[in-house]
Amino acid sequence: MENTDLDFSVDRIDECRIPSPMSMVRFVDDGDHVLYHSRLYEIQTYLERGTPPPAFEAAGPRERILFDPRRLSCGIVTCGGICPGMNDVVRAIVLSLFHHYGVRTVFGFRYGYEGLTRENRNRPLILTPETVEGIHLQGGTILGTSRGPQDVGEMVDTLEHLDVGILFTVGGDGTLKGAQALAQEIKRRGLRISVIGIPKTIDNDILFVEESFGFETAISEARKVISAANCEAMGARNGIGLVKLMGRQSGFIATYATLANSDVNFCLIPEVPFTLEGFLPALRNRLAERGHAVIVVGEGAGQNLMEKTLERDASGNERLGDIGVFLRDRIRDHFRNTGTDITLKYIDPSYTIRSTPPNARDSAFCLLLGHNAVHAGMAGRTNMVVGVWKGEATHLPIAHAVSGRKQVDPQGKLWSSVLSCTGQPRDMR
Repeated sequence: MENTDLDFSVDRIDECRIPSPMSMVRFVDDGDHVLYHSRLYEIQTYLERGTPPPAFEAAGPRERILFDPRRLSCGIVTCGGICPGMNDVVRAIVLSLFHHYGVRTVFGFRYGYEGLTRENRNRPLILTPETVEGIHLQGGTILGTSRGPQDVGEMVDTLEHLDVGILFTVGGDGTLKGAQALAQEIKRRGLRISVIGIPKTIDNDILFVEESFGFETAISEARKVISAANCEAMGARNGIGLVKLMGRQSGFIATYATLANSDVNFCLIPEVPFTLEGFLPALRNRLAERGHAVIVVGEGAGQNLMEKTLERDASGNERLGDIGVFLRDRIRDHFRNTGTDITLKYIDPSYTIRSTPPNARDSAFCLLLGHNAVHAGMAGRTNMVVGVWKGEATHLPIAHAVSGRKQVDPQGKLWSSVLSCTGQPRDMR
């Protein structure tokens, strides 16, 4: 999509007429927006044409709201893989509904969208400030999670039956597509139900969202693992530390973890193709020169080197080949065939990282996302995602968030910094 076509207008259910019960707070005006572009020349292009530059609606509490808190019931659902901060977001939503607006009925639907179906055997949890006390200190999600689509009509039936006015969906690309389908069915039926997404992807790959919660914690935890791999590599003659990190289609965790730990010598990501014929000689040269090497690889890298499984998970995602195990075995075979003794240590910390509680900054970030999600829902917004752009909290239509995947630009500054940090060849094809 060309930047000139970007329209970040957010759907609204109806006009807001009820005064907000919040006090001693800085309200956000509906006309307050956050510019998409940050370069002066980009903005000047729009001004010269006499058209306003694309901008996001600013997030935050409004002076007038749509729903009467005394009669409102809300629901929360968490979907997809677990990620640091999910419990923090749930807690923030519940506390904001209770203490900012006086909402007293909040359902926690169990095990993702499955919890909204007739076949679900788990009754929703009744969430209160007491039930969410302390959950931000735990990893995972107290609501449980699942993958895969459910019948949209059936889910809307459940929301209508329980008289839910706002549904908060915490999840990534598949979850947001499900939320979009729910919002469309709700609109088709003429119901007054708001659907608000909170983007959850540890890979940080949602378009038009600068950062997703849990990403910074993942980098911090990955840094510890890389440090351990470096210690192992330096402690042996021709030592190699190989670390596989999360990142199905986007290598942001691998790139930022590499920059956070300058001991990495090779960073391999999905966006930058490589071959064994290009990579293994470079690794051999590194060992000859320095006697050890540290390799970081994103899980989606090098998929073209392995035989495709043609299998898909419950969410419809292609099952990836295990690039970590593949590289481990090929590296060992290569040096065995050249008569070189190596000591290779392979580490895959993915599930350890996913299940850890968030660090302090991520916890604060989750709190703000949860609060802004509540403010958006109370103000009658729907079919949207709360996010952040250039450090400012924003509203984003789900349609834009799911229109593609955010990826590392192989020609951009971030990847250039990685190449400078590692010293690896620019082209290993």
